[in-house]
Amino acid sequence: MTGMTTTTQSSNGRKPIRILLADDHQIVRQGLRSMLEHNPDIMVVGEAADGRAVLDVAEQLKPDVVVMDIGMPQLNGVDATRQLIAKLPNTHVVALSMHTDRRFIVEIFKAGAKGYVVKDSAFHELAAAVRAVVSKRVYLSPRIAGEVMDNVASETPLDESSAFSRLSGRQREVLQLIAEGKTTKEIAYQLGLCVKTVETHRARMMESLNLYTVADLTRYAIREGVSGLER
Repeated sequence: MTGMTTTTQSSNGRKPIRILLADDHQIVRQGLRSMLEHNPDIMVVGEAADGRAVLDVAEQLKPDVVVMDIGMPQLNGVDATRQLIAKLPNTHVVALSMHTDRRFIVEIFKAGAKGYVVKDSAFHELAAAVRAVVSKRVYLSPRIAGEVMDNVASETPLDESSAFSRLSGRQREVLQLIAEGKTTKEIAYQLGLCVKTVETHRARMMESLNLYTVADLTRYAIREGVSGLER
């Protein structure tokens, strides 16, 4: 669901960097807010607790930077980033994740993110990442930079059979909601589709992925990071 707050914090004469925090755990958002607001050049202007709320709140507030958790309900951070950048190309995204798997790093950057911070390093690195992306530089946590560069240097191919390669954006949206236990009618309502269209998406995914039940789809969504990535 949605959590949203705004601030009117003074910037001491300088325009602050306006931040939207997107994470489904309130305690994480509170910690990030507390840390970031110690920086006079940064202002947290809003919060969102799921991927769809991120899009709505960002459209209202038009922040400079969205700190985007990857594993969120309703819409995962990769697809939320892709849709956000399409709507607000001047907003920068810093991904926030517990994961160091190269696949997720590559996918979030392909979606348009400019920074990637590992969650257990967030309090030390996040302000630096925010400043970097606003300055049109890319930021990658030092903890994972070496591993990523090693993979690039060795030209290790990505797995082209991942859900982010095999499924369309709409199919991933349907898949995530299926995995989160939504009914066909609920999915249709949430995505603004007819029930028949949702059923068609589900059938085509099952056929292309060689899966046979909703339970199979759910396991696939979790394994591929489309849903429940950080649970």
